Amino acid sequence: MSDKPTVLVTGGAGYIGSHAVLALKDAGYGVVVIDNLVTGFDWAVPDGVPLVRGDIADQPLVEATLRAHDVKAIMHFAGSVVVPESVDNPLKYYHNNSAKTRDLIESAVRVGVPHFIFSSTAATYGTPDVEAVREDTPQQPINPYGMSKLMTEYMLRDVAAAHPMNFCALRYFNVAGADPQGRTGQSTAGATHLIKVAVEAALGKRESVAIFGTDFDTPDGTGVRDYIHVSDLAAAHLLALEALMAEPDRNHLLNCGYGRGFSVLEVLDAVDRATNMPVKRVMTGRRAGDPGKLISDNGAILKTFPWTPRHADLDQIVAHALAWERKLGER
Repeated sequence: MSDKPTVLVTGGAGYIGSHAVLALKDAGYGVVVIDNLVTGFDWAVPDGVPLVRGDIADQPLVEATLRAHDVKAIMHFAGSVVVPESVDNPLKYYHNNSAKTRDLIESAVRVGVPHFIFSSTAATYGTPDVEAVREDTPQQPINPYGMSKLMTEYMLRDVAAAHPMNFCALRYFNVAGADPQGRTGQSTAGATHLIKVAVEAALGKRESVAIFGTDFDTPDGTGVRDYIHVSDLAAAHLLALEALMAEPDRNHLLNCGYGRGFSVLEVLDAVDRATNMPVKRVMTGRRAGDPGKLISDNGAILKTFPWTPRHADLDQIVAHALAWERKLGER
């Protein structure tokens, strides 16, 4: 038996959550998953990991799960993540991402869970007027998705000040790729992540890739993003957990990115290289709530954690995403 504690992973049947579950299991932690399976998949939870089907706002269920498994930390991934949808349906995002998370945090406080790791986002920064975003860059979200996540950061800050809990909020940039061993990947139908959409198009699952905006103030006019491999992101969550346990009085707010941006066209060129055939591109107007450029300054996480990204290469990210997409087609 491992002497490592058990971690509750909310949304552990989803894209990023399932990678975190694998990383925890590989490192010898106990893991239990809560997921309502609205966008997740039960097969994404590995054998031997309990899956509790339910909602994070169901406090009796959550608290019973925390107690039954003697959970010492929560990694919280459950929520809604589509920026344009948040503009059209803000109440859904404030409900799923803010109100339900408030209930989850309250359950953690009631049961006495001492550590909380939160899946935050670079969308909390809005459209920063800097080349690379640091953690002290003003947070001015331009869409309800970003605001719903920022509200949770504020909740965690205040709760950690009032109760014996510390937290780490990891502000993701653009997550992409798939488990290099092919155990899980981005599987959501109708996903809006560019690399997911592009590899679907490359394999004939979509007719084309829409490019939303060609008039941004970027070198080729298309949006520029900092893409981070999902397995490197999962590794950062493990390091965050270790840091919280080592220093129970310290909280962390950290960017998760590589500090390098790629435009939409550069990403599509990488997909073309991987398949030796061009993906059909359709130019269209900007989407509501999309900034033109969002690149991380990742100096703080590199200084704070012994984090060494292993997959910081666009072609490798695309290759892993493509391999997973092919595997999905065989399911």
